[in-house]
Amino acid sequence: MSTENKVVSDMVLSSSQVTATIEAPLESIDITDWLLNLPDKEYQRCAPPDHKAAGYTTTDDGRPMSINVEMIGTGLVVQHYVAEIAEKLHCHMVSTSDVLTPHGWTTVQVIWDLSVKDNGDGTLTYTNSVVSHPTTDFLAFLEANGQSFEEAAAARQAASGDHNSRETPLFAASIARHALARS
Repeated sequence: MSTENKVVSDMVLSSSQVTATIEAPLESIDITDWLLNLPDKEYQRCAPPDHKAAGYTTTDDGRPMSINVEMIGTGLVVQHYVAEIAEKLHCHMVSTSDVLTPHGWTTVQVIWDLSVKDNGDGTLTYTNSVVSHPTTDFLAFLEANGQSFEEAAAARQAASGDHNSRETPLFAASIARHALARS
């Protein structure tokens, strides 16, 4: 990655939003606590065989960070999610992620937004939203490999949408187990 690597925020590489029901009382839900204490094996159970590893650390300045390693399509993605919002019912995580493709390493920005909504009828809805943006290094990587942004975006959208549709209900169930264990 070059020292001038920048996020190209006006270009969307992929965007996926999936919802699932959480079967737990609202007052026991704490997404931040769940995410930042998610055991490695539990993370792996939330999207087999894509999820490879998860852990928790901090940035140099002490902000919470979730490290996730997963396969998205043909890319092995190392996420470095920094918490920009870390509340009981809402986490907004941003990562400049390293991606190992069949053609080598590159980077993308991934924004992961996790939220729980009380539907007012005793049910809860979990929303798992994932949006990725290219970086300047990624665009140079595409050019060097003879691939258009449109081709890369179509492939990433298909892979990310598929991945999100599989992990969201499993994340919801994991959040519920975590909540019930705390209550």
